[in-house]
Amino acid sequence: MLKSLSFPRLLPALAVAALCFGPVATAQQSSQPAPPAQSQDNQKPGETLKVNVNVVQLFFNVKDKHGALIPNLTKDDFEIAEDSKPQTIKYFTAESNLPLTLGILIDSSGSQRNVIDMEKEVGGAFLKQILTDKDEAYVISFDISVDLLQDFTRDTHRLQAALNKAKVNVDFTSGGIPGMGGGPVPQHNSPGTLLYDAVYLSAHDMLSKETGRKAMILLTDGQDEGSRLKIQDAIESAQKADAIVYVLLCADRGFYGGFGGYSGESEMRKLTEQTGGRVINVGNKFDKLREAFDQIANELRSQYNIGYTPTNPNQDGTYRKIEIKNKQNYKIQARAGYYATRKQEE
Repeated sequence: MLKSLSFPRLLPALAVAALCFGPVATAQQSSQPAPPAQSQDNQKPGETLKVNVNVVQLFFNVKDKHGALIPNLTKDDFEIAEDSKPQTIKYFTAESNLPLTLGILIDSSGSQRNVIDMEKEVGGAFLKQILTDKDEAYVISFDISVDLLQDFTRDTHRLQAALNKAKVNVDFTSGGIPGMGGGPVPQHNSPGTLLYDAVYLSAHDMLSKETGRKAMILLTDGQDEGSRLKIQDAIESAQKADAIVYVLLCADRGFYGGFGGYSGESEMRKLTEQTGGRVINVGNKFDKLREAFDQIANELRSQYNIGYTPTNPNQDGTYRKIEIKNKQNYKIQARAGYYATRKQEE
């Protein structure tokens, strides 16, 4: 039987660490070792994870002006710069056979009550479609708490069962929005929708120590209420974990009625643009959600993988901006930078 993590108990300690110590305290391995096939001459048997040279590794997509994916490009079609300084590409592949680790984060706050069943159905079908026997996924729900519903597994039946556990736990029998005269105020220490905390915990606790391709898919309206952390903390945690973040904006706009609408889309765009993903607005339409998942599946299967050894050798935990350019001026969908690994004492 799988043991479940208790995110609510972990959150206060992790949040305090992030807020008190900043990026250095939570810095993760951002520079990945070169793949074994590229570095066999410099390694001894059994030391594939202890190379002395840090290699920054990026997974990215290339699209034309209409958003169509461009396949069959080569190393010579790209240039890469770190903090505006040209870098030498050490390796390049047009497709990746590395395992995929995928986190599904589902918003179970009150605003999702009319779309959550659609999210469960389409999300489960997506996982059955994309996961191979070497991939793994997990499921997190978030509202007034952050809960790990399913730990790492490749069993799509378990993943579907976990999605089905996500429930909107606010009583709307009185009508209206809770806390605004139309329902009960949630009786928890952290009222609201802990979206930023969920992204942080997903990256820090689930993805930071995984290798290969890593991605998170958020099913949410993008509205955060009551997180201990800020959007920048969520972005940094995803960058340090080398995780691509996609956001599927699912919202029943009727829920917001006379309350001015929801305002989370701009923050979700910051999150996705900085990590190499994107926002897809699906509203409450089943077909749009299914199409969005199909697009993500195609992008994750059509990634290029590029690696370089930085000309700046300092392992100081600082943030480095990355820019990939395509010589045919195609659009590059990639993360905006990485955190240089802080050197650990032996």
